[in-house]
Amino acid sequence: MEFKPRCLPMTVGSMPHIDAVKACEVVLKNTPQIPVWPQLPNLSFKESMCVQISEGMPGVRIDEEKKKIHLEARENLVWELEKFYDRFLAEDLDYFAISADYARGLHTMLDILRKHLPSDLVMLKGQLTGPISFGLTVTDQNKQAVLYNDLLRDAIIKTLTMKAKWQEREFKKLVPDVKTVIFFDEPYLQSYGSSYIKLNKEEVISYLNECFYAVDGLCGVHCCGRTDWSLLMETTVNIISFDAYDHTESMSLYPQELNKFLDRGGILAWGIVPSTYPSPDAIANETLEGILDKFEDKVQLLVDKGINKTKLLEASLITPNCGTGSMIEELAEKSIRLTSELSSALREKYFG
Repeated sequence: MEFKPRCLPMTVGSMPHIDAVKACEVVLKNTPQIPVWPQLPNLSFKESMCVQISEGMPGVRIDEEKKKIHLEARENLVWELEKFYDRFLAEDLDYFAISADYARGLHTMLDILRKHLPSDLVMLKGQLTGPISFGLTVTDQNKQAVLYNDLLRDAIIKTLTMKAKWQEREFKKLVPDVKTVIFFDEPYLQSYGSSYIKLNKEEVISYLNECFYAVDGLCGVHCCGRTDWSLLMETTVNIISFDAYDHTESMSLYPQELNKFLDRGGILAWGIVPSTYPSPDAIANETLEGILDKFEDKVQLLVDKGINKTKLLEASLITPNCGTGSMIEELAEKSIRLTSELSSALREKYFG
């Protein structure tokens, strides 16, 4: 699917609001071209990044009072796995739905869009936690990361693929011919190569690609720190969302891989507007002019490494550098507003 975003604005996902309607209105006001449903972790523990996509996963155990989630890999797991694979093989997307109890922002956004679609709508965006971050964050009853359990790992990845497909289906119900993108959030990839992740490159690529292959539209991955960007560029991902505010230098280490990525139609989502990082209040003193200058400097850094500027800008999205869920509402909304304003300034300057 050929798509040249030409610096359109987009948000990452999480927001600090507990009023789902207000959160959706902020998204639609500032990024109507590519609206994303807001994740609302302050509303409920079920909206936290790992719990939110755990419905239907075999072995899952949630303790809302203690705010803990783990997977049980014992006695009744065989029965749960049998039920799970029956539903997976039947492609029962309703079984893998993300309910309103776990994602109020998703269902609120769908309700709003059913009544009124933005006139300048380009694409609908969904998201979920990626297999690496979920599998290394959530443990089994023995406190071992579930990604290292062969039975659980396969079920986790297949759960994610079905939840991605379910989101696409819900978007298509709204607008049958709309472009869609599903992002897999992978904050844990910033630890790739350290002693914390006992995975080789081929394993990471394989687990990610299984998720990407399941997506009919575009697929994206978001990592809010440094990582081996060449690894992601070897996957089939369409969009790489990175923290350009703090970590463009790490992206500049891979000019050959980046050129190949852009040549095959890859897109960079520039997280150039500060949100959670470097601190939740970093946005307070930022201005449009300052962020614009910073973006131009970061682009030039890649151009100096041999990246064609026109091709790069045509293949760029403008975003906050991470979700805004841990910020106060006022600053979160400023981050999203500046994202929109920067996008407008860049589109006027470079694309008329």
